[in-house]
Amino acid sequence: MSIVLDWNNNQSEFEISDEWIEKLTNILQIAAENEGLTSGEVTLTFTNNEEIHELNKQYRNIDRPTDVLSFALNDDGVDELNIIFEVDSEDEIDPISGMLGDIIISVERAEEQRIEYGHSLEREIGFLFVHGFLHLLGYDHQDDEAEEVMTQKQEAVLQQVGLTR
Repeated sequence: MSIVLDWNNNQSEFEISDEWIEKLTNILQIAAENEGLTSGEVTLTFTNNEEIHELNKQYRNIDRPTDVLSFALNDDGVDELNIIFEVDSEDEIDPISGMLGDIIISVERAEEQRIEYGHSLEREIGFLFVHGFLHLLGYDHQDDEAEEVMTQKQEAVLQQVGLTR
């Protein structure tokens, strides 16, 4: 088995090319391998600031756009960038499908941040994708130590795919 990336594009301002999807699939494979995962599925949705603002407001009670939201299907906590749905026992994840969860990225916000940080949009989206994926696996950045762990894991994946600063 392998890690599967399913994706949707709910924004029209930025083109999502086949090359981007191939790169993100590669990023997902490497991040999963680094975490010892051999199978699973992640859904990635590209959106704009307006839509992610509404989701942020609805699920986090924060009335502004954010860059990435993660919706894990196998956890019950909520943190700064990780929105988790509680699953009723009759709606538990199908162990055969291995669905890990959903990642939503505002491409509009990623563009703003890539300008701010001085790197490519591809690198910013790659970073946000890895960040969201690690949240799906339960990683967090509530304190300095946990943030350092996430940062090291994110940078290791991005280095492996050549998305350095």
